[in-house]
Amino acid sequence: MPTINTDKVCFIVVKARELESEDEGMDADASNATDDNFVSVMTEEAFATVRDEIASFIDAMDEDEQAELVALTWIGRGDYAGADWNEAVREARARRQGSTSAYLIGIPLLSSLLENGLGEFGESCALYAADRQ
Repeated sequence: MPTINTDKVCFIVVKARELESEDEGMDADASNATDDNFVSVMTEEAFATVRDEIASFIDAMDEDEQAELVALTWIGRGDYAGADWNEAVREARARRQGSTSAYLIGIPLLSSLLENGLGEFGESCALYAADRQ
């Protein structure tokens, strides 16, 4: 069972969703968004700011929290079942190489994977999102 604070995970979920909304291949310009069919949701500058915010948040976590965050991601992806929590955390610690934040930010659909992982333990970001509105 995860000991990482669910609010911390949900913060990353919300920020990861912001990153996932970005179309990195588009350059921001002064044209009208409706004329462009809303192809660019976030400017590259905003993308970098959000990416740095997530990275700083994850990097500030202790090693146990980082390992649990990786394990939640793997469980959400189906690499492990919720019942294999301790094994997933051990493996996350053992396989750590370099920056955990860089690893996680590089995973497509990170927000969904973390939410799926939380769901395996009966947790959700629904209340977190409601509190922020």
